Amino acid sequence: MRVVSGIQPTGNLHLGNYLGAIRQWVAMQDAMPAGDDCLFFLADLHALSQPVVPAELDANTTEMAATLLACGIDPARAILFNQGRVPAHSALHWILGGTARMGWLSRMTQWKDKAGKKGETQSVGLFTYPVLQAADVLLYQATHVPVGEDQKQHLELARDIAVKFNGDYGDTFVLPEPLISKAAPRIMSLRDASGKMSKSDPSDASRINLVDSDELILAKFRKAKSDADALPSEVAGLAERAEARNLVTIYAALEGSTPDAVLAQYAGQGFGAFKPALADLAVATLTPIRERLTGLLDDRAAVGAVLADGAARAATLAAPTLAAAQRAVGLQV
Repeated sequence: MRVVSGIQPTGNLHLGNYLGAIRQWVAMQDAMPAGDDCLFFLADLHALSQPVVPAELDANTTEMAATLLACGIDPARAILFNQGRVPAHSALHWILGGTARMGWLSRMTQWKDKAGKKGETQSVGLFTYPVLQAADVLLYQATHVPVGEDQKQHLELARDIAVKFNGDYGDTFVLPEPLISKAAPRIMSLRDASGKMSKSDPSDASRINLVDSDELILAKFRKAKSDADALPSEVAGLAERAEARNLVTIYAALEGSTPDAVLAQYAGQGFGAFKPALADLAVATLTPIRERLTGLLDDRAAVGAVLADGAARAATLAAPTLAAAQRAVGLQV
């Protein structure tokens, strides 16, 4: 079994990132049998599909790597690297560009959403980055790829490209299967639960940043939007109470339980009692992460060394597949 997954290097990660994605990676790594592989990469090449500030991309890559390490990714048990250090990603991307079809890419939902009616003004990278995503997983002969609802179409494209390439040039790529892990909780804004918790929200009070102090975490949960009603005994009672449901969801995710279990404990109580308990739970979870992250960011060279080592290991795994793809299409390299 070989699992491959990537994440774009963005700064200032928050509680939603941790509960929704990063903690899932750590659990996956910890459950992986000996002899199998987990490859986690920072998608710095994907970031180039939009305008970037070079110094910010460089800093964000290091900070994302530090955050993953602080949250529990272990370089001894998983391979952590950034795409830019493994040229085989770009090389295979170009080869697969000859197999992918314009029609396939033009139907990608994310292209339609991001480009809208201004497709001609968007970068070629934004249009073709699903081919790079295919290269990211096919390069390592990934057997499984963790996917959420918004990534299923991308994995289907990767499989379509692999099927056509294998049919045109001979069996070269393993067809990756989706890895459906335990459903990640959807964490919403603390100020407006109709939208996800996001670093782009102009209100810092809408999110719990992983670098927030204990005092700031307590203050943000105290001010989080809720309502005046007591908590019900069952989740069904939260159907029309989005903010209340969000706070209960966060508590359950932090505790590793279920919303029903949380409500069984707090049924009949108001948010005057629930919010402080939620804040204390968040502080207990995030304080060790923040302390580890602070230490890692004080030694960015060490974080870079982890990425360099991971890239060397990834490049070793990638080399046979890239060579096979090059031979298959008749390239002399």
